[in-house]
Amino acid sequence: MMEQKKSIRVVAAVLIQGGRLFATQRGYGEWKDWWELPGGKVEPGEQPEAALQREIREELATEIEVGELLTTVEHDYPQFHLTMHCYACTVTQGQLSLLEHEDARWLAADELDSVKWLPADTGVISLIKEIIDA
Repeated sequence: MMEQKKSIRVVAAVLIQGGRLFATQRGYGEWKDWWELPGGKVEPGEQPEAALQREIREELATEIEVGELLTTVEHDYPQFHLTMHCYACTVTQGQLSLLEHEDARWLAADELDSVKWLPADTGVISLIKEIIDA
């Protein structure tokens, strides 16, 4: 019988300002130096929107307003299955200070392919291109 892979539920913030997407670079772990949408794990019993606000506060010292759910990505990593809920967000307070990441950039639509995205995030990038170009 196949062992059930661990499932991890995460939330990600799609922050777009002036036609640019805010992206962060991981500074730790096996995916160090790869790029991702900022966010993190949903704790048991926590609402996804609340989790996203908490994660952005912890990682970037910034308050956000969580808008509509843009997409949900399902991705199988070797060690676990990831479910990532991606929300349109706006900064309400703070400067997006990097507390946990090693780098961050505001990427225009034509720059989105210039960084190495985490595998689960690549599926969202084409959607984000459409949003930015719209």
